[in-house]
Amino acid sequence: MKTPQDLTQSIETNLTGLDLINKPMLNKGTAFTESERDAFQLHGLLPPNVGTLEEQVERRWRVLLAFGTDFERYAFLRDLQDSNETLFYALVCHDLEKTLPLVYTPTVGEGCERFSEIWRKPRGLFISYPNRHRIREILAATRLDRVRIIVVSDGERILGLGDQGAGGMGISIGKLSLYTACAGIHPDETLPVLLDVGTDNRDRLNDPLYVGWRHERVRGAEYDAFIEEFVSAVEERWPDVLLHWEDFAGANAARLLDRYRDRLCTFNDDIQGTAAIAASSLLAAVNVTGVPLTEQRIAVLGAGSAGCGIASLLLEAMMDGGLSETEARRCFFLIDRYGLLVDGMENITPGQRPFLQRPADLEGWSLEAPGAIGLIDVVRNALPTVLIGVSGQAGAFTESVVRTMAQSVERPVIFPLSNPTSRSEATPEQLVAWTDGRALIGTGSPFPPVTWEGKIAKVNQTNNSYIFPGVGLGVLAAGARRITDTMFMAAGKRVAELSPTVIDKDGLLLPPVTELRTVAIAVAKAVARQAQADGVADPCDAATLDARIAARVWEAKYRPYRLRSRAVES
Repeated sequence: MKTPQDLTQSIETNLTGLDLINKPMLNKGTAFTESERDAFQLHGLLPPNVGTLEEQVERRWRVLLAFGTDFERYAFLRDLQDSNETLFYALVCHDLEKTLPLVYTPTVGEGCERFSEIWRKPRGLFISYPNRHRIREILAATRLDRVRIIVVSDGERILGLGDQGAGGMGISIGKLSLYTACAGIHPDETLPVLLDVGTDNRDRLNDPLYVGWRHERVRGAEYDAFIEEFVSAVEERWPDVLLHWEDFAGANAARLLDRYRDRLCTFNDDIQGTAAIAASSLLAAVNVTGVPLTEQRIAVLGAGSAGCGIASLLLEAMMDGGLSETEARRCFFLIDRYGLLVDGMENITPGQRPFLQRPADLEGWSLEAPGAIGLIDVVRNALPTVLIGVSGQAGAFTESVVRTMAQSVERPVIFPLSNPTSRSEATPEQLVAWTDGRALIGTGSPFPPVTWEGKIAKVNQTNNSYIFPGVGLGVLAAGARRITDTMFMAAGKRVAELSPTVIDKDGLLLPPVTELRTVAIAVAKAVARQAQADGVADPCDAATLDARIAARVWEAKYRPYRLRSRAVES
């Protein structure tokens, strides 16, 4: 299999004319040279002026900024990706701070909701339940030979927007765009997949434009058998692939990860990536507050797969810091739709079980009302120093909750992480006002800077894009056979080490988005070395490993083309 390093040299292809121009990964548009236009029969198909990639970026940038809405910009970028992939990535990397919110959160949420409306060209694979007997045939296409990373979703829990059915493909496409833009994974090595098992979203089913399978969601044994068929086929087709699970509902996310994590190289970003970036941000906040991680009291609103994943990783970090497991567990207060998780509650998941509170420990708590123990009760009685939201409930961090927390904590750490922006538990502007400017804030989606007492401060975007691209790069470079929790811990700690707060307590918790490529490479090195330490990758010296990582980083630049004499598909 070719590596990205091979692709830095000239590219051979037998495609000519429109066949060449219509292949997104090979199209150069006006940047085809005169000699290439001669060799590939392009004269007359292109304007006579030979342009450059830089000129094309400038042209597209002007068009992008001229649109009136971010959704229009999202649709424009999706079209560009499907017509000229190199230009798409050059444009995205031209200003990551502005383009990241367009190709990913928050705009990708609307992109998934309106996916059928703007669908134009095939990208990735739609594997529908009626085609379950054709999965191996679908995966067998020779154009997929280079695939090394797959992002797969079943579209049931897209961000905080719920079931979007086939529109979930937008998430798989968006995530893989960040693998390339942030970590340099070659686009030909990525494959977005949507497992279409139907949808329970009536708006989608009743939409005459809906492109997915018009059927209620398949569940139970039939669903599990379909997933097994898919995973088995992936294992056979690509034994060394990295399979990234994305936006599966909580009932499926954790159990699918548990079922397959020891069988192939796989992870769930909603569980492990979210946990790692939350840990990074909290460790950076410790630089500011001076309160060690082992002395933090952490309340998590949303006890699904993401909330339990965050708590589990932070629990391990506290134990690494010297606490016993029993001591560390007492630092966590997880709240779901039925209130604080307490021993004796029904329908407790395996992920929630380690964080159940003992009723005896809650005796003497002053409650707002009898019955379920709500967030305000936890804040009043447990006095948390950290408040993390992964509930998908807009406004859940109310003024009362935040002001109560701020009364007992000098520098409250508050992370409303739910995506997209419309689902955030609170806005940074609200949190700053309700804590008199003392809160350390991290959000899942980008927010504009906040003004407090005449000073303008940027908002920390506590986004998984700091973690998963580097994890993917490190896994591929090291040849890791499995992904361990300690590899995500290593990723989280490495991002924390890059925090501006290490040298400036007034700095942002995380590096600026413009440095995501640098962050991804640093994370890749940490993850690859941890994979070796965990025995899931073959050992090699640090210089060799660093060279492998560097060799895998693809840059969005046009390569020279040569006409292949024999008629084989490029």
